Amino acid sequence: MSIVTNKTAAGQVGPLNGPWPAINPWSRHWAGPGRPASPATVVAVLTATVIAALSVPLDRTGLGWLITALAGAGALVAARVIRTPEAVPAMVERPADAGTRGRFLWGAATVALLAVGTFRAAGWLFVLCLLTATLTTALALSSGRSLRSILLMYLLVPIAAGRGGVWLARGAARLRGRGRTGAPLRIAATLAVSIALLVVFGALFVSADAAFARVFESAIPDLDAFTVFTWVFVSAVTGPLLTAAAYLRAAPPSPGRLDLTEGRKVGRLEWAIPLGLLVLLFAAFVAVQLTVLFGGSRHVVTTDGLTYAEYARSGFWQLCAVTGLTLLVLAGVARWAPRTGRADRILLRVVLGALATLTLVIVASALHRMNVYTETYGLTRLRLLVACCEIWFGLVLVMVLVAGIRIRAAWLPRVAIGAGVLALLALTGANPDGLIAEDHVKRFERTNEIDVWYLADLSPDAAPAIAGLDDPERRNCLLAAIGDGMPADDWRGWNAARQTARDLIAKYPPRDRGVCLQMLDRY
Repeated sequence: MSIVTNKTAAGQVGPLNGPWPAINPWSRHWAGPGRPASPATVVAVLTATVIAALSVPLDRTGLGWLITALAGAGALVAARVIRTPEAVPAMVERPADAGTRGRFLWGAATVALLAVGTFRAAGWLFVLCLLTATLTTALALSSGRSLRSILLMYLLVPIAAGRGGVWLARGAARLRGRGRTGAPLRIAATLAVSIALLVVFGALFVSADAAFARVFESAIPDLDAFTVFTWVFVSAVTGPLLTAAAYLRAAPPSPGRLDLTEGRKVGRLEWAIPLGLLVLLFAAFVAVQLTVLFGGSRHVVTTDGLTYAEYARSGFWQLCAVTGLTLLVLAGVARWAPRTGRADRILLRVVLGALATLTLVIVASALHRMNVYTETYGLTRLRLLVACCEIWFGLVLVMVLVAGIRIRAAWLPRVAIGAGVLALLALTGANPDGLIAEDHVKRFERTNEIDVWYLADLSPDAAPAIAGLDDPERRNCLLAAIGDGMPADDWRGWNAARQTARDLIAKYPPRDRGVCLQMLDRY
């Protein structure tokens, strides 16, 4: 009796029963699903593309973005490859993907970011959330941990769209191959019966109730050239993106060496001397500029010819650039500095800890300068956004100090990005345009001065704060100015902030439009 083993014989390429090694490096790192797309994947991707074409309002924020996000998330869940028993079971089992929980968390973050358009009307805020959603989507699809493996997902999207198109086409061909059993005929009959029932009963309901007729009319888009162009454009963009995402979800590429958090090491003096000199430079700057960095109002008052604007702007952007460059330097040192010996680890902790701590002082200085400037001249979008970025920089530096305890921080890139996503969602919940308007309203109560032109340029998110202005004429004119820039919404573009603003505008109408025009022109 002979026993068949899975050992590699002399001259044999791989194990007898598999899994077999890839023939070329490309297949080794990204072999693909290995089988055509499942029927559920084909139907899910096509359905999500159609839903996106019918739902996305390109010219505004609205409910349609959330509906599209949910449809896309459902399509990606359906794109998961269902394993089938092999003809010859493999003697060596492949390790299962252990990052499923993290993938779903990043996917939920993507949906939450796109849901911002349902509750906030500020276009700049939604664009920022939309760009961040591409990063969270890449994290949901990537199996790597390093920034390089995450950025690789962006570069692989065009390739994944092409390979995914072939993958879906093969799945659709298999689906058509089942036509011999009469499945396509039954599907067509089901669709025909469904459409007939909806048309007949829908027509009866429309003729029976005027309210339902109005809802029905608002739900059905006008079939004009722009609507058709929008459908085609959204489908042309969404279809390949969903195809690429589904393909990457079903067969994510192996990050390989890109996921290594450590690179080729350099000598101790090669990194310690430059970083030590940089630490001394930072320490000298903080020591010399200590009075200027945190001088605040007292420094401005006691310095001849210095204004609050000059104090805040002098060096502010340079300090922000220093913070960002320092994070890059810290990342480079953590990658290339040796850490095998005890002396290397102690030196690394001391130098990086000192550099991160001094950079935290600079971050605090930049925030202090912006706070003084804001208290004097009021809050704006740019000032608020820059302050939030500085706070995130400071949080990342604190993470760097924590990571220095064990000198290993494979978790740092994803945690830092997650903190940024949470900060953005928190800023969205705080309603930045509403905070800006509320700050200006409070300043009006103290100084009786208000920047009407700037407030009129804010989004409908600012309407509740403006409604609290203790000046009926300015309040009503500002609400009317915000209302003039709001488009009419259907179900795709429904937005909670715009609906609230419409209610306030109806409650506080201006007495004279001419007075409002003069007021806005005067200011």
